[in-house]
Amino acid sequence: MLQHTLVRRSAPILAGFMLLAAGAAHAADIRVVSSGGFAQAYKNLAPAYERASGDHLVSEWGPSMGSTKNAIPARLARGEAIDVVIMVGDALDKLMQEGRLVPGSKVVLANSPIACAVRRGAAKPDISTTEGLRSAFLKADKVAYSDSASGVYIETQLMNKLQISEQMQGKAAKIPATPVGEIIAHGQADFGCQQRSELLPVEGIDIVGLLPPEVQKMTQFSAALVPGGKQPEAGRALLRFLASPDNAGAIEATGLEPAAAPTPAMH
Repeated sequence: MLQHTLVRRSAPILAGFMLLAAGAAHAADIRVVSSGGFAQAYKNLAPAYERASGDHLVSEWGPSMGSTKNAIPARLARGEAIDVVIMVGDALDKLMQEGRLVPGSKVVLANSPIACAVRRGAAKPDISTTEGLRSAFLKADKVAYSDSASGVYIETQLMNKLQISEQMQGKAAKIPATPVGEIIAHGQADFGCQQRSELLPVEGIDIVGLLPPEVQKMTQFSAALVPGGKQPEAGRALLRFLASPDNAGAIEATGLEPAAAPTPAMH
């Protein structure tokens, strides 16, 4: 009886190792840099990976693009010791074409829609239509958007689609390195838009809704290995884990749309 009980209790651990297919004899320190859009999903999944693999994740954060010190392209250009990056897919593809990421190592993790928010308790504009969204931008005293993928889209395309580029000059601000939600929560802007997954964890704001479908911009988040990383095999195991259908539900809970279809629930 004791032997059967031990086998049953060991099953989840063994299943975890089969999923990871790590095969490493010793625990590894895996250095990961993630952009904000996937950060909450990564934070939620990291403990399960560490328990199953025995590896330790050394995690840092930085935008997928832009010129700030912690931006992932800047980190790679400095030659920082990184094993895995998680970032906007288009920016990742560019780095891979430049030889800064391991060819063929890319895994697609999720797609992220853009949402808008106001300070908690403030009136919520109706942005379910493009006209409503246009009105919300124009009525706001100060608008905030990020210096990464969603902000680039808002500044270079959305404003033009809504025909408000000139009207927004002087009251729409690109925010470097700081979540847009924090700017709104602190009263430095009364309306702002960013990836929904980046707005959800921020206290002190209310999410108004997603951009209307006709002007929505989905952003892909992907991960890849960095050449010269000290833990390539452990890094590959982490990529497999993050992309596993078993983790699709946890990714979806953070406001993202997982790339992998969820594994059917076991009965």
